[in-house]
Amino acid sequence: MANPWAGEVTIMIDGVPHTCKLTLGALAELEATLGTGTLVDLIRRFEGAAFSGADVMAVVVAGLRGGGWTGTMADLLTADIAGGPVGAAKLAATLLARAFAVPE
Repeated sequence: MANPWAGEVTIMIDGVPHTCKLTLGALAELEATLGTGTLVDLIRRFEGAAFSGADVMAVVVAGLRGGGWTGTMADLLTADIAGGPVGAAKLAATLLARAFAVPE
């Protein structure tokens, strides 16, 4: 079970739960994957609902990698992600929000 206070989110892939977390290493990998812009630019795209499918996949993969998953983006191309594209986008937005939220 994911711990939201630790920035974790659970994603169901092919019916199997996985923990996602945007660690510093995962964030660095995400920034390198995006190639242009900064994480702030990415967050602004999510806040403005101007993100792409590639943005969503990059955040999901980075979160999975931060949670210890050893797969690649190619592994997710044919996977069933619970909630489909909308579920994946919500998960990506939640990961970004939790990564930069200050615990109360």
